[in-house]
Amino acid sequence: MAVRIVTDSTSDLPAAMASEYGIEVVPLNVHFGDSVFKDGVDITTDQFFDRLINGDEFPSTSQPSMGEFVEAYERISEEGDEVVSVHLSSKLSGTYNSAEQASKHLEDKIKIHLVDTEQVTITVGFAAIAAAKVASNGGSAEDAVEAARSISARSSFYALFDTLEFLAKGGRIGRAQSMLGSLLKIRPLLMLDNGVVEPYSKARSRSAGMAELEKAVRSLGKAEEIAIMYSTESDEAHGIADTLGDMLPEGKHPLVSRVGPVIGTHAGPRLIAVGHVSNAPEES
Repeated sequence: MAVRIVTDSTSDLPAAMASEYGIEVVPLNVHFGDSVFKDGVDITTDQFFDRLINGDEFPSTSQPSMGEFVEAYERISEEGDEVVSVHLSSKLSGTYNSAEQASKHLEDKIKIHLVDTEQVTITVGFAAIAAAKVASNGGSAEDAVEAARSISARSSFYALFDTLEFLAKGGRIGRAQSMLGSLLKIRPLLMLDNGVVEPYSKARSRSAGMAELEKAVRSLGKAEEIAIMYSTESDEAHGIADTLGDMLPEGKHPLVSRVGPVIGTHAGPRLIAVGHVSNAPEES
């Protein structure tokens, strides 16, 4: 008997990390016209952003089907195994619903535990890693679920957008819609709150926006984990990682990674985002 960990591609886990922790990643889909690509499988991030920026078709995204989750659960499981499936906010995608349908379809064959993190991108990834660490140490599925939920509850996610155009076209803008009416060229800073996108602040310039982003993250206090996510501007991402490194335990540095095509569809070029996991209460 073993506990298997599954997540979806919006977790933006680097492939090496997913492999290291034995996490199965189920890809979402990116659509350019009639062409459909599996996120991170059929199209690379470089190819995606080149097409997004220079092409004439605006992409859309869709969740994995129930059948794709069924196939993944069956492929990784042997008799007696349990699965912990860790996903992005159900308020932002139907991915969790597809996983739930698959778990019900397989309920007589595989015990599947679902976790709605109410998070997005790397904070989903951190929750999946926490579950995988418990599983690799011989913990139960229930313990792995608790570890994932603990990380999710302590996670915050802030994102500096160059424009809200892509988020609006993708239908994920939520209450940040109020920022669209401005005639000024603003750089919106958004946050995730209870699983939905919310406006946090706005800035007149890129540098002011980066300063607001750093201020927002520092207001959260010391961290167990920090990740800097970017779409196209790696130098900026590494720069803010260096700046925020003092919030982590000595010797630890923020993860710097790139968002994949699905998140990139909604974020667009020049996204800089920070995922922050606060210390557990006993470590504060």
